[in-house]
Amino acid sequence: MAVVNALGRRKCAVARVYVTEGNGKITINKKDLTEYFPSTILQYVVKQPLQLLDVAEKYDIKVNLFGGGYTGQSQALRLAIARALVKINAEDKKALRAEGFMTRDPRAVERKKPGQPKARRRFQFSKR
Repeated sequence: MAVVNALGRRKCAVARVYVTEGNGKITINKKDLTEYFPSTILQYVVKQPLQLLDVAEKYDIKVNLFGGGYTGQSQALRLAIARALVKINAEDKKALRAEGFMTRDPRAVERKKPGQPKARRRFQFSKR
Protein backbone atom coordinates (compact mmCIF):
# COMPACT_ATOMS: atom_id res chain seq x y z
CA MET A 1 0.00 0.00 0.00
CA ALA A 2 1.28 3.43 -0.95
CA VAL A 3 0.73 6.60 1.08
CA VAL A 4 -2.92 7.64 1.32
CA ASN A 5 -3.58 11.29 2.10
CA ALA A 6 -6.74 13.11 3.18
CA LEU A 7 -7.83 16.49 4.49
CA GLY A 8 -10.06 17.37 7.44
CA ARG A 9 -11.30 20.77 8.56
CA ARG A 10 -13.18 22.07 11.62
CA LYS A 11 -13.72 25.76 12.46
CA CYS A 12 -10.30 27.25 11.54
CA ALA A 13 -8.29 24.03 12.00
CA VAL A 14 -6.90 22.12 9.01
CA ALA A 15 -5.49 18.59 9.27
CA ARG A 16 -3.53 16.98 6.41
CA VAL A 17 -3.09 13.25 7.01
CA TYR A 18 -0.69 10.75 5.41
CA VAL A 19 -1.51 7.11 6.19
CA THR A 20 0.93 4.26 5.58
CA GLU A 21 1.04 0.66 6.74
CA GLY A 22 2.76 0.33 10.10
CA ASN A 23 2.16 -0.39 13.77
CA GLY A 24 -0.19 2.36 14.96
CA LYS A 25 2.13 5.35 15.47
CA ILE A 26 0.43 8.76 15.16
CA THR A 27 2.82 11.72 14.63
CA ILE A 28 1.43 15.27 14.67
CA ASN A 29 3.76 18.10 13.54
CA LYS A 30 6.78 15.84 14.31
CA LYS A 31 5.49 15.18 17.86
CA ASP A 32 3.86 12.07 19.30
CA LEU A 33 0.05 12.08 19.76
CA THR A 34 0.33 12.00 23.58
CA GLU A 35 2.78 14.91 23.48
CA TYR A 36 0.68 17.06 21.12
CA PHE A 37 -2.67 16.29 22.82
CA PRO A 38 -1.91 15.72 26.54
CA SER A 39 -5.67 15.43 27.23
CA THR A 40 -6.89 11.81 27.10
CA ILE A 41 -10.29 12.98 25.85
CA LEU A 42 -8.73 14.59 22.75
CA GLN A 43 -6.57 11.49 22.19
CA TYR A 44 -9.75 9.40 22.34
CA VAL A 45 -11.50 11.71 19.81
CA VAL A 46 -8.58 11.33 17.36
CA LYS A 47 -8.54 7.52 17.68
CA GLN A 48 -12.33 7.01 17.40
CA PRO A 49 -12.47 6.04 13.67
CA LEU A 50 -9.48 3.69 14.07
CA GLN A 51 -11.01 1.95 17.09
CA LEU A 52 -14.41 1.65 15.38
CA LEU A 53 -12.82 -0.35 12.54
CA ASP A 54 -10.26 -2.16 14.78
CA VAL A 55 -7.29 -0.92 12.72
CA ALA A 56 -5.53 1.16 15.41
CA GLU A 57 -2.41 -1.06 15.27
CA LYS A 58 -2.39 -1.41 11.48
CA TYR A 59 -1.50 2.06 10.14
CA ASP A 60 1.11 4.75 10.82
CA ILE A 61 -0.31 8.26 10.53
CA LYS A 62 1.69 11.43 9.88
CA VAL A 63 -0.25 14.64 10.39
CA ASN A 64 0.30 18.27 9.42
CA LEU A 65 -2.03 20.24 11.70
CA PHE A 66 -2.48 24.01 11.99
CA GLY A 67 -5.04 26.68 12.84
CA GLY A 68 -7.81 26.79 15.41
CA GLY A 69 -7.76 25.55 19.00
CA TYR A 70 -7.05 22.09 20.36
CA THR A 71 -10.69 20.87 20.25
CA GLY A 72 -11.15 21.99 16.64
CA GLN A 73 -7.80 20.47 15.71
CA SER A 74 -8.68 17.09 17.24
CA GLN A 75 -12.03 17.01 15.42
CA ALA A 76 -10.43 18.07 12.12
CA LEU A 77 -7.93 15.23 12.57
CA ARG A 78 -10.74 12.74 13.28
CA LEU A 79 -12.45 13.72 10.01
CA ALA A 80 -9.18 13.46 8.05
CA ILE A 81 -8.42 9.99 9.46
CA ALA A 82 -11.96 8.81 8.65
CA ARG A 83 -11.65 10.10 5.06
CA ALA A 84 -8.27 8.38 4.64
CA LEU A 85 -9.68 5.06 5.92
CA VAL A 86 -12.50 5.29 3.36
CA LYS A 87 -9.91 5.85 0.58
CA ILE A 88 -8.15 2.67 1.75
CA ASN A 89 -11.34 0.58 2.03
CA ALA A 90 -14.62 1.95 0.63
CA GLU A 91 -16.75 -0.63 2.51
CA ASP A 92 -15.93 1.12 5.80
CA LYS A 93 -17.80 4.28 4.79
CA LYS A 94 -21.20 3.07 6.01
CA ALA A 95 -19.95 2.29 9.53
CA LEU A 96 -18.04 5.60 9.78
CA ARG A 97 -21.02 7.60 8.50
CA ALA A 98 -23.35 5.91 11.02
CA GLU A 99 -21.08 7.15 13.83
CA GLY A 100 -20.98 10.66 12.29
CA PHE A 101 -17.23 10.65 11.51
CA MET A 102 -17.68 11.41 7.79
CA THR A 103 -19.62 14.65 8.28
CA ARG A 104 -17.80 17.99 8.07
CA ASP A 105 -19.13 20.11 10.95
CA PRO A 106 -19.99 23.44 9.28
CA ARG A 107 -20.38 25.42 12.50
CA ALA A 108 -17.94 28.31 12.80
CA VAL A 109 -17.79 31.62 14.64
CA GLU A 110 -20.19 34.18 13.23
CA ARG A 111 -18.62 37.47 12.27
CA LYS A 112 -19.08 40.65 14.27
CA LYS A 113 -21.32 43.17 12.52
CA PRO A 114 -20.70 46.93 12.45
CA GLY A 115 -22.88 48.96 14.80
CA GLN A 116 -23.15 46.05 17.26
CA PRO A 117 -20.92 44.99 20.16
CA LYS A 118 -20.86 41.31 19.10
CA ALA A 119 -22.18 39.10 16.30
CA ARG A 120 -25.83 39.10 17.46
CA ARG A 121 -25.84 41.22 20.62
CA ARG A 122 -27.34 44.69 20.15
CA PHE A 123 -26.36 47.78 22.07
CA GLN A 124 -28.62 48.45 25.07
CA PHE A 125 -31.78 50.24 24.00
CA SER A 126 -33.65 52.69 26.18
CA LYS A 127 -36.63 54.84 25.09
CA ARG A 128 -35.81 57.65 27.52
